Order: sequence, then structure tokens, then C-alpha cells
Amino acid sequence: MTGPSLNLKRSKIQLNLNLLTGKTKKYIDDPEDKKPEGWDEIPKEVKDPEAKKPEDWDDELDGDWEAPIVPNPEFKGVWRPKQIENPKYQGEWVHPMIDNPAYKPADDLYSYPSFGVVGLELWQVKAGSIFDNFLVTDDEELAAAARKAINTRRENEKALEKAESDLAAAKAAEEAAKNPPAEEAEEKEDKGDFFEKFERFCRWN
Repeated sequence: MTGPSLNLKRSKIQLNLNLLTGKTKKYIDDPEDKKPEGWDEIPKEVKDPEAKKPEDWDDELDGDWEAPIVPNPEFKGVWRPKQIENPKYQGEWVHPMIDNPAYKPADDLYSYPSFGVVGLELWQVKAGSIFDNFLVTDDEELAAAARKAINTRRENEKALEKAESDLAAAKAAEEAAKNPPAEEAEEKEDKGDFFEKFERFCRWN
């Protein structure tokens, strides 16, 4: 028997040996740890030492009084030895890797005459995102030139957007100055009436 079958059989044999010798366990029971004397004699529950027989308890009618059962605070459960690192532990066994004799490199594996579609898989919390300017190429110079052109156009678009925003803000401020809110107009009208009435009063007197 030769080849992969022999290697697989050897691997199974080695794994069985590790199981028998305890090499597959990272931690083992401490052989020097001993169960304390009297451990198993501690009951899980005991009678409540603070309970007292009620004064109105009648043994003839109620029977013999017994204290209620409560958990024993000294009970520590089933004893188990503490765990220590296994000195024989060799870690998880990893199957050795070898070169695949059937492997044949293919430099043109992902090369196609034309890429008609670009797929994106993403998650967004705000709708309205737009993606464009995709370039699929292995030409570094072409990619650098395209990146430069795209960045230049992006900066121009930002500058144009800012100019339009500033112009709109200026027009809004100009319109607001020409047409003040109703409250300001009423206030100016009230002030005009006051000065006009004051002037008439001065003339009459």
C-alpha cells in the first residue's frame, strides 16, 4: 500500500495513539490533587438551625414538629480534581500539505475579451448614492491617467456647486432685504405713525 491511502492510514493510527495517551487533551486532572477528607459526608441540605417551633403548635393535633430543610452552605458539590496543563499535549494536529500534482497555473484565468457588467454588493443606510466611473484594466498608466481626469472633474464639480450655492444665498439675502418679514414691516409702520403723530402734536402746541 502506497500513496494517499497509506498516509491516511498512518494519520488515523497516530490519532488513535494520541487519544490513548491523552495527548489530545490540553488540560488534565492534577494527579497530585486529592479529595479532602469528609467531603462526601457533607449533606446537600440540612435542617434550618434558625427555625423555631411555633408557640401554638400542638403535637397531638399537628404531629411532631420538624424544622424546614434548607440548602447547606457548607456543601460544595461533587468534588473534581483541579485541572493542569497536559505536558504531553502537542496541539491540534494539522495535516501536512504538499504540492498538488494536478495543479496547472493559468495566467489568463480571469481574462475576458470584454467586461460588460460590474457588480457591487454593499449595504447603505441612506438611499440615493450614485456610483460611476468604473475602470477595469491591468494598465497602470491608463489607470493613473483616468484617476487624474476623474479627480480634476470632481474638483471642478465641487467648485461649481459651491459657486451656485453662494449665488443662491446672495440672492436670498437680497430678496430678504427688499421684502422684510411682516413683523418688521408692521414695526416700521408703527414707528412712522408715532413720529407723525408726535410732529402734529408739536405743531398744535
